[in-house]
Amino acid sequence: MPFLGAHPSLLRALVDRGLTEPTAVQRAILEVGDPSADLMVSAQTGSGKTVAFGLALAPSILGEAERFPPVPRGGAMPGPKALVVTPTRELAQQVARELTWLYAETGATVATCVGGMDPTRERQVLVRGPQFVVGTPGRLCDHLERGSLVLSQLVAVVLDEADEMLDMGFRDELERLLQSTPAERRTLLFSATIPPGIAALAKRYQRNAVRLATAGEAQPHADITYQAILIRPADRVAATVNVLRFHEPRGALVFCATRDGVQQLTDELAARGFAVVALSGELSQRERNSALAQLRDGRARVLVATDVAARGLDLPDLDLVIHADLPQNREVMIHRSGRTGRAGRKGTSVLLAPMQRRGFVERILATKTAPLSWVQTPTAEDILQRDVARLDSELTAELGQLDDGARERGRQLAARISAEDLGALLLASRMALMPAPAVIHPVSGGKPPLRASGNGNGPPRREPYGARSERAGRAERAERTERVERVERAPRPERAERAERPARAAAEPERAERAERPARAAAAEAAEPARARPERVERVERAAAEPAEAAEPVAERGPRSRRESASDYVLFKVNVGRRGNADPKWLIPLLCRRGDIDRQAIGKILVLPGETHVEISRRQAAAFAAAAARPDPRDKKIRITPAD
Repeated sequence: MPFLGAHPSLLRALVDRGLTEPTAVQRAILEVGDPSADLMVSAQTGSGKTVAFGLALAPSILGEAERFPPVPRGGAMPGPKALVVTPTRELAQQVARELTWLYAETGATVATCVGGMDPTRERQVLVRGPQFVVGTPGRLCDHLERGSLVLSQLVAVVLDEADEMLDMGFRDELERLLQSTPAERRTLLFSATIPPGIAALAKRYQRNAVRLATAGEAQPHADITYQAILIRPADRVAATVNVLRFHEPRGALVFCATRDGVQQLTDELAARGFAVVALSGELSQRERNSALAQLRDGRARVLVATDVAARGLDLPDLDLVIHADLPQNREVMIHRSGRTGRAGRKGTSVLLAPMQRRGFVERILATKTAPLSWVQTPTAEDILQRDVARLDSELTAELGQLDDGARERGRQLAARISAEDLGALLLASRMALMPAPAVIHPVSGGKPPLRASGNGNGPPRREPYGARSERAGRAERAERTERVERVERAPRPERAERAERPARAAAEPERAERAERPARAAAAEAAEPARARPERVERVERAAAEPAEAAEPVAERGPRSRRESASDYVLFKVNVGRRGNADPKWLIPLLCRRGDIDRQAIGKILVLPGETHVEISRRQAAAFAAAAARPDPRDKKIRITPAD
């Protein structure tokens, strides 16, 4: 019988959910002989841990009863029966959702207490006597101090992803919470790994804990394929683009080491047409919720994040994990990769390994139990072949849905246009909706041809992502031949500003500095004369003197198709131009974000000395104008208005 030994009320909820067979960790929990024993469980991320500890808690908090008794009216409200502590708000909210449906038949209520939410509303829920409280260490301690969280009647406490909480510096908060609970409570400790800190915590706060290990600690998922690609450091963006295009995942998570790296890669992917959102430490809770909502409802398919920002995330339909920056060690790689390959689905984890780091990858990350398959970076031809195969599969599935009218129109077309041309047109129309592959130079055999540099000798200098040099920047721009034709530009004043950034970092957050840069530039251009290097002076003056139509375009989306003309677009202007360092590289993501559009709706972009003219598809122009008119705290001084 599936879920043998589960509490009857929970068993009905599992059946209603369509779950018929327990996962390995759930089966191990149900097979524990003593239902009151403390547990120390090491299990992989995505292995069904939440349902597992939900099953483990039932004998302690429900006993033989089918439902919890009603909360008495008047008098003191009972405290929670179970406390679940998680490292992040997202994981806490996910756990609360899982426990809500699992205990739906019992009449249980679940309260969440997490940072970034209104503590007053949380207190109002706590005084009503919920059976479960799920939260993050800091917020739970706040409620404990204020007396709104009373743990005197607690029966069990669960520490979920305990190793992550220790890594994040929550040891003091965890000990304070545990010391505030009754001595006879059960303690269930779930952790992907059992490092010395976790072992010490268990020894101090658990009694004869039953040790369960459903898989070797920090071992890879059998449902995840691990791949590594050897790249030149300057090709990291291009490699990320091509891996995304080759796999065309329903959802992808890309890891970067720094917040700057996240923002830069997000901007690059958005400029190339990917539906992408970012998560990093400086985002507000509203921004995080918005990004996650876009991923869950399909408006975005790619998430770029740091390790800290992605902790505790459980994203649906995640097929692909890309390590744009290598993980620090094997455990981090397993944690990152565990976001895919969940609930029996297959997943792929791809490491982008700079040439100089191949030894590290082979010595530290790849082992006999976690084999890495070295593969080539997908080329444009590889991607084209995959596109053709996907199109063939889609068309085969859609053929059965055609009605007689559609087939007759198809015969009429086939009488005038050959089948070969029809297929080519269909493929071209599908590919036009997808980001173009990047130009990249494959690396093979571990000894690739050396990149041309100053004297043509020696290996290329390492350039970590997020700290790009002038040479790497020029190489990346040269590779974007499918996107724009750029005019050679003068060195920007912001280069000096970037050099000063480390000194300012102690005084102000780097995110705020970066977000305000375009706004400061827009304000500064009115106060100081235009600066241009000698060979550009004549061009800038000519553009300023002539009508906008004669100005030299700095970038454009590309030649319009035969069906597009100027009448298909509406002209808008942005109040920052060449003197304010306007650049399509950051303008395109800004336009997409402010106007709630994708890159396909943007036509030509003309950067003039004092402003920028942008074409927006007429079909989306009205909605774009309304959205862009709303103030945005990230670029308060940049205004986007219809051109006169």
